Amino acid sequence: MITPFDWQEGIGNRAQYIEGKLRHGSPVVAVSLDAGILVYTRRRQSRKIYEVYDRLVFSAIGQQSDVESLRSAAVEFAHQEGYNRSEQDVTIQRVVTAISTPVKRAFADFSTAPLVARSLFAEVADNIQGDQFYVLDYDGDYHTMQGGAIVSGVSKEHPDAEKLLAEIDQKSEPERAITHLADIWASVVKVDDDEEDISDERLPEGLLVERSTVREDRFRAILLG
Repeated sequence: MITPFDWQEGIGNRAQYIEGKLRHGSPVVAVSLDAGILVYTRRRQSRKIYEVYDRLVFSAIGQQSDVESLRSAAVEFAHQEGYNRSEQDVTIQRVVTAISTPVKRAFADFSTAPLVARSLFAEVADNIQGDQFYVLDYDGDYHTMQGGAIVSGVSKEHPDAEKLLAEIDQKSEPERAITHLADIWASVVKVDDDEEDISDERLPEGLLVERSTVREDRFRAILLG
C-alpha cells in the first residue's frame, strides 16, 4: 500500500530527476515588439522554435523526443480545433490547457515516464497589449505573462534578465532587438551555470511572428547581424 508520504517522496524524486535533466538546457527568450513576437535561443542541431498554428509559436528546453511530442500534440490539437470550430477559436490558452492535462497525468503516474520539458507558447495579437505568453512546466502547471518571457533549465526567476527584457524598446526593429535578446540569453546562462565565461558553439536561432497580415506566412527567421 502506497502511503501519502511515499507518493509525495516519489513525486519529489521525479521532480529532482527532471530538474537535473533540464539544468543545462539552452534558455529561450521572447519579447513583444510592434512588429510582432520575437523569440530567440541557441541550439546544437535540431530546431528549437516552431510554428504551431497561424499566430501561435512554440519553443522548449528538455529532452528532444519529449519536446517533439509536445510540439506534435500542440499542432494536432490546433489543427483539429481549427477544423471543428474556426481559425479564430484556436487560441494559445486552449492549446496549453489541452496539452497540460496529459503532461500532468504523465508526471503523477509512476507507471509511465514523465515528460522532460519546460515549454514556451506564445500568441501574437493585433496589438502588443493582446500578446500572450504561457510557460508550461513538466508537472502540467502553467502560468501566463505579458510583454515577454524567459524559459530556462532552472526553475527560478531571473530578475536581472527580466528587467533587461522589460527595457527593450518595443518600437525596435527585430534585427536590432534580437541582439538584446542574445545578451539576455547569455546572462541567463551565466546565472544558471554559475559561470562568468561562456564559450558556446550552439547556433543562434531567432524567429519573428509578424503582427501584420500582409504576408501569407507570418513566421520569419531573424538572424544576428
